[in-house]
Amino acid sequence: MTTHFLSDTTTLLGRSLRHVSRSPDTIVTTAVMPIAMMLMFVYVFGGAIDTGSESYVNYMLPGILLITIASGIAYTAFRLFQDMQGGIFERFQSMPIARSGVLWAHVLTSLVANLVSLAIVTGVALLMGFRTGAGLTAWLSVIGILFLFTLALTWIAVIPGLTAKTVDGASAFSYPLIFLPFLSSAFVPTDTMPGPVRWFAEHQPVTSIVNTIRDLFAEQPVGDDIWIAPAWCVGILVVAYGFAMNTYRRQIS
Repeated sequence: MTTHFLSDTTTLLGRSLRHVSRSPDTIVTTAVMPIAMMLMFVYVFGGAIDTGSESYVNYMLPGILLITIASGIAYTAFRLFQDMQGGIFERFQSMPIARSGVLWAHVLTSLVANLVSLAIVTGVALLMGFRTGAGLTAWLSVIGILFLFTLALTWIAVIPGLTAKTVDGASAFSYPLIFLPFLSSAFVPTDTMPGPVRWFAEHQPVTSIVNTIRDLFAEQPVGDDIWIAPAWCVGILVVAYGFAMNTYRRQIS
């Protein structure tokens, strides 16, 4: 059964990746908005924001990476919506393949596509002056956190992808996720925020994730955030996966 699932998922993943490769504009579009925001914040607002001795591009890059992921998963919901509306799921259900393989293929495609987008954004940040002395362990930790965050948000994207009635509805869910880093420590220190906003910023998941990645890049002690950040990611992943699989079962039953 496991071998059957893996082979079916691999085949369907190849199908999904071919669709992405034939429309590379989706990956470029995903990267363009975060890059535009990075250019605007660094060259327009960066001089007015006090981040101490740290360059502003170094300070805000973790938040931009999370926005890149939030933008990218909108396309996961969009592709799922297209398959649902096109009857692909029903067609596959009539074939002797693992039922969940179709869903996992979309999830894995999201991970690959977002990895490419993150690499593009990081490359542009390097051209803009981003520098880090982080070693292999720190980089692997950053990649691990970004992987978990992408996986968690992708399973959230599965839900509207399966249930939306319109194309706009399938992708519009990502807007609050894109906005969330603005209410965190991603772009300005939280101690400059008014009381209620500061409390929310300091206790929402993006802040601990951003702080962890920023400290890893800066080779600074991470503290409790190194545990809080992945705990948030895993918690969101477990809840989103449960809801997504229940939704999927209802849709194909």
